[in-house]
Amino acid sequence: MYRYVIKRVLLMVPTLIGAAALVFLLMRLIPGDICVVRLGSGGGSFDPRAVAACHAELGMDRPMWLQFVDFVWGFFRLDFGTSMWSGKPVTTEILARLPISLEIALLATVVAISIAIPLGTISALKQNTWLDVVVRVFAIGGIATPSFWIGIMSILLVLNLSNAITGTPWMPPIDYVPIWKDPIRNLSMAFLPAITVGYRYAAVSMRMTRSTMLEVMREDYIRTARAKGLLDKLIINRHALKNALLPVVTLIGIEFAFLIGGLVVTEQVFNLNGVGRLFVQAVQNQDYTLTQALVMLTVTVFVVTNFCVDLLYAWLDPRIRFA
Repeated sequence: MYRYVIKRVLLMVPTLIGAAALVFLLMRLIPGDICVVRLGSGGGSFDPRAVAACHAELGMDRPMWLQFVDFVWGFFRLDFGTSMWSGKPVTTEILARLPISLEIALLATVVAISIAIPLGTISALKQNTWLDVVVRVFAIGGIATPSFWIGIMSILLVLNLSNAITGTPWMPPIDYVPIWKDPIRNLSMAFLPAITVGYRYAAVSMRMTRSTMLEVMREDYIRTARAKGLLDKLIINRHALKNALLPVVTLIGIEFAFLIGGLVVTEQVFNLNGVGRLFVQAVQNQDYTLTQALVMLTVTVFVVTNFCVDLLYAWLDPRIRFA
């Protein structure tokens, strides 16, 4: 098992370096110049000396290979430099926005797992019954409905319900408060975005759970277990569900990693100042250092999540770690 873990950890290093090279190259191929944006966007002419001085200040006049080496070395030291737009340390900019995005991603994942696995399993076990139809309609609705519309409808629903019950419309707070300082205020801000994101997340995972459960339940070893007289509950929990969860775990891991930087629409609807909104601002301002850091943050989350998924694979199916 230890050899398996060490091998997976070592594979993460070239993956991160390759992603860093690709991000660095693509950022330099994007049209535009951060110095032109900083000096003004009115479309007028600029003093070439001012632009050159800006390039020198930001280190953009150095050779490309040297810039790349500094970028990779800074990444592994968790030092991403200074934002070209705001002049603040990139790490400070990200750490100010990351907690809320991470919290919503975690809560949405909990909501998705709590809904998807039980309902997907029930739908597979009750195939072609009215219960199966209801679950499938619920799942298709989550996939087909835009997340921004679900967010807006959830806000309106809470407003109307609070007005009907208390006579005063209630809106969740929009300013972020850490959960260890004020748990009630924190959760009242995060629960609507988490449910909105978690519903769509659950819909995709639910369909995957149903499909894999249907496939596993037709396997020979399930029929053998039934022929031996094992209880259905034991067959489902110990044999069927554990094997059916392998693709579902992959999907859950990918979705979670995507949520760290992919909550742009949700953050706009609920006016959250998270990583997704910071990503958009960095691209609009052509802030190379901040954009590179945010992309590498997303890549790192994907790599670490896939590593955790690999470990779960090895736990769910012991044959994998000996392959």
